[in-house]
Amino acid sequence: MRFRYAFQKIVDLKTNEKIQAEWLLSEAIGKVKAQETSLAELVTEKDHLHERLHTVSSNKTTISQIMIIQQMVDQIDHQIVMKNKDLQKAQAVMASKKETLAGKALEEEIWTKAKNRAQQKFVINMLKKEQEQLDEMATNRFQRLS
Repeated sequence: MRFRYAFQKIVDLKTNEKIQAEWLLSEAIGKVKAQETSLAELVTEKDHLHERLHTVSSNKTTISQIMIIQQMVDQIDHQIVMKNKDLQKAQAVMASKKETLAGKALEEEIWTKAKNRAQQKFVINMLKKEQEQLDEMATNRFQRLS
């Protein structure tokens, strides 16, 4: 006789939910990495503009050129502020997905342990029945020989 768990579909569902939560977390981590990369590029661009501003200001240039570069720096600063907000949102989403995954993993573990306990009981009962059958066969054989 084969072991058939009555709640196997629930175990499968919980496993699938956990896998889906892992995918969602992976996606959220990817978005955080993309935001961090974009932020690093903006900071690098700002540093280059500051160097350019310093170089231009040390040479003979017009005020309008310096103001244009300064406006570009201000624009990059604004983009950095916005990117920091986007990064914080992405990190919050990632934390939420981590919590969801932890909950799904716990649910899967609970159902898997319940299945394992049921399977252990099934095996114990099967071994017990088998032993009873062997005992009965030995008793019958002993009675025939007596």
